[in-house]
Amino acid sequence: MVQDEFRNDVMTDEKSDVLEELGRRQSPDCPTLYSDSGPPDGGRQAWATAFGSYLNSFGVYQVSVRWIGALGFFLTASVTLISGRLYDRGCFYHLVIVGSLLQSLSLFALSFAKPGQFYMIFVLQGVLSGLGVGLTFGPSMAVISQHFSKRRTLVMALVAAGSPLGGINHSIMLNCLLNGTVGFAGGVRASAGLVSALLLIACLSMRTRALSTPTTSFSKVARKCSREVPFILMTAGTTLSQIGFFFPTYYLQLDSIKHGIDIQFSFYLIAILNAASAVGRCTAGIIAGYTGLLNLTIASVTACSVIILSMIALNNIFGAVAIGIAYGYVAGTYISLLVPLVAILTPDLSELGARMGICFTFTAFGALLSGPLAGALLSSQYRWLIPSLFSGFGVSGNALDNTPGKITHNLARNKANYLFHE
Repeated sequence: MVQDEFRNDVMTDEKSDVLEELGRRQSPDCPTLYSDSGPPDGGRQAWATAFGSYLNSFGVYQVSVRWIGALGFFLTASVTLISGRLYDRGCFYHLVIVGSLLQSLSLFALSFAKPGQFYMIFVLQGVLSGLGVGLTFGPSMAVISQHFSKRRTLVMALVAAGSPLGGINHSIMLNCLLNGTVGFAGGVRASAGLVSALLLIACLSMRTRALSTPTTSFSKVARKCSREVPFILMTAGTTLSQIGFFFPTYYLQLDSIKHGIDIQFSFYLIAILNAASAVGRCTAGIIAGYTGLLNLTIASVTACSVIILSMIALNNIFGAVAIGIAYGYVAGTYISLLVPLVAILTPDLSELGARMGICFTFTAFGALLSGPLAGALLSSQYRWLIPSLFSGFGVSGNALDNTPGKITHNLARNKANYLFHE
């Protein structure tokens, strides 16, 4: 009796069989999100779903204009509060179809924008595209949990690698098209056609194992989250880190140009950063299997902080490339661990969508402030010291919050193991 009560309150280790526990807690009359045997950890349908999720991530259009990019990141994260709960209620296909249509529509409509029409670009890429990505991001990541258990962190990290690889493809493709004979309208439409085709394949590939049914109300899930110290610390730390996390993404090119590096080469710094980020995301799942998810999260976010601080000393092409490669790798490692981290802090996986929404809604405000706040600190005099210090120490807040969270999580896990083996 003591063991059963403790199982409902304590977060289990990521290697424990939470899926079987979920099946026992649900009533026989309530359809479950997972079968009694648990996720298959492989098979044609499972890998097809992972491939579809990867393509959905690959098709994300990344915008480097500060306010537009910040708003896009904000909506992508905050809309997860809605899409996550709808996913728990079995609306997976509705979400990915509507979200994909919004992304495709926003890109094709962008081709009609004229020079100086900032408001149109803001609405299409900041608002409409942000809403579309927000509707698909959470469900396409959460659905991996229906197909994978032991390999969940690895597969989620591989899926997350689609975003930087898409960033490389889109940036180079658009640069060649826009500066060639095709022009702005034709180049954007060609890119929109590619993204739409990828999203179509993604929608056809992704499958759920069963219609999900929520076991508890959203308000009850929120109350449970408010009493779980590791979840609170992880959410607070991630929110703090987002304020400075995107500083190199937004300003590495400008920083290098202002220090005399060739403009054409500076353009490829973001491509270099994205390539390193893809490698970091691909290897994060493998490394986490040896170090543990929380350990790797703390290590990678600490490294992000140190590298951002090192931007103060940037003064030549070698330093710019080194920062691009190093930051891309550790930032990719860190960002790919966020969804798996929420998953292992979720004792009942039928609540995963809701918990992702709660966590990412808070972190969205950090992303919204990131670019504009750093730009204000940079000022028109391009004083790199203050924004670098602010962003670097801001990112380090995640490590400071996750360390006590790790201790609390380990204490709870050890207590659970003691009771279960008593």
